[in-house]
Amino acid sequence: MNTATQGLEQPTPQRLPGLILTATIAGLSIWAATLPWLQAHGISALTLAIVAGIVLGNTAYTRLAPRAATGVGYAKATLLRAGIVLYGLRLTLQDIGQVGATGVVIDALVLCSTFALAWWLGTRVLGLDRNSALLIGAGSSICGAAAVMATEPVVKGRAEQVAVAVATVVVFGTLAMFLYPLLYQWGVSAGWMPLDETGFGVFTGATVHEVAQVVAAGRAISEPAGDAAVITKMVRVMMLAPFLVGLSALLARGESKATGQRSAITIPWFAFGFVAMVAFNSLQLLPASLVKLLVDLDTVLLAMAMAALGLTTHVSALRQAGAKPMLLAVLLFVWLLGGGMLINLGVRALM
Repeated sequence: MNTATQGLEQPTPQRLPGLILTATIAGLSIWAATLPWLQAHGISALTLAIVAGIVLGNTAYTRLAPRAATGVGYAKATLLRAGIVLYGLRLTLQDIGQVGATGVVIDALVLCSTFALAWWLGTRVLGLDRNSALLIGAGSSICGAAAVMATEPVVKGRAEQVAVAVATVVVFGTLAMFLYPLLYQWGVSAGWMPLDETGFGVFTGATVHEVAQVVAAGRAISEPAGDAAVITKMVRVMMLAPFLVGLSALLARGESKATGQRSAITIPWFAFGFVAMVAFNSLQLLPASLVKLLVDLDTVLLAMAMAALGLTTHVSALRQAGAKPMLLAVLLFVWLLGGGMLINLGVRALM
């Protein structure tokens, strides 16, 4: 029986030690993420939580695991899904209107092309296992660590595969955060930059991994670029739900062909909850103070899930993954830069 299933079946008191542990890691990570230096460098609470979890998971947690495993499993499964649902409170349908059809088409093309490239390159060219390729592709094409975590139940990935995928998001999202502003300034000074500040903000939001990294990169250029980047990124995040449903159907179809038997589709019900929350939030029925409180709660839930993931990730498994996952992430990063720019320019020319 896996840890996540244990967390769902055991009575609540047995979950407490693991929940207290993950909540402590989450709280410290959220506090640390408010420090000026970490904020300036786009290091989010989720990133800090998984790093802290991995450190503890390979040291002190080995002694705590017998008592804490049930709650850790619950955080990694149930709290993650609750966090994805509440993530919808960060978005509204009005966000789509602000970027227009052009922004939506750019987001969709970047998402589909990046994920398809990850699947093909990862499995056919680099010889990675399918789950690792899909998780890395999800993190690069949608919304970083949150997308990796949301995709894991659909592909049924292992903890170490998820951790490797999150690591690629941290490395290349952080690199993008510094590179994009430099690229824009260099392009403007050299006279070849084809996008204005707002246009480059859309490019940033459509191609950079994490929301926090998008904010840092966009605002480093200008406030209009930052606003366009964040809105475009939020629309990209909104595509998470249809992506998960489509991926589940695609995987089930592939399994049916391989086995000759009809395979059931894994319905990610939390994805529908996410969409429902976006729609509800668009009605603006809740006071802004309550929405902020729920968004803060969502950050706690996701940070607890990331901490739980880190606690169950063994460094030896990460080492066994080798250089291929990072090479795939490098190739996807190059595509996001070059291919993402071509998609932006092509869609703008046509629309």
